[in-house]
Amino acid sequence: MSGKIRPGHIVLLVINIVLIIAFGTSFLLKQNYEFMIYVGAIVVCLVLIVISFFRIAYSYATLTGLTIWSLMHMAGGGFYINSVRLYDTILLPLSQTYPILRYDQLVHTFGFAAATLTMFDLLRPLLKENLQHFTALSIVVVMAGLGVGAFNEIVEALVAAAIPQSGVGGYVNTALDLIADFIGAILAMVFIKLRYLRYDIPR
Repeated sequence: MSGKIRPGHIVLLVINIVLIIAFGTSFLLKQNYEFMIYVGAIVVCLVLIVISFFRIAYSYATLTGLTIWSLMHMAGGGFYINSVRLYDTILLPLSQTYPILRYDQLVHTFGFAAATLTMFDLLRPLLKENLQHFTALSIVVVMAGLGVGAFNEIVEALVAAAIPQSGVGGYVNTALDLIADFIGAILAMVFIKLRYLRYDIPR
């Protein structure tokens, strides 16, 4: 897929640009500086993907997943339900002790599944045509996806330090985020196994 721009790529790029402009403008008008930082991070990621597009064979699944993740993330900070920010909304009350299942954890699960797919796309050119060690590959790709998740928590810590009134949360929130990241990474490997590794690695 690398080296060729297809109509689907243009559509995804336009969607991302529209989302960035729409949510970025909204956050700026509302003086939501926390999510302005996150919009900046999304812009950086988009630029990196565009720059590397002709060298990395990003799959449509990866690019679509990252686009949906971007939408879910910005919507989480921009929309409210009954005066409660979407990110803080409990979707299913699965625990009386911990805030599960929050929209935040859903975004982490989906988002870091997409991040894990991205790590697989980066590693795919290095894989043998007839892969024999799926378990070893799974460990490497899942840990790479979790590494992105850990970096995300570092960014959130910096946001919390810069904007004390941000809604990043404390230790329990970080732990639940990482658990959600792990679940997402495992689900991504199931998708990779079913979609790409049933026979040979696609080139």
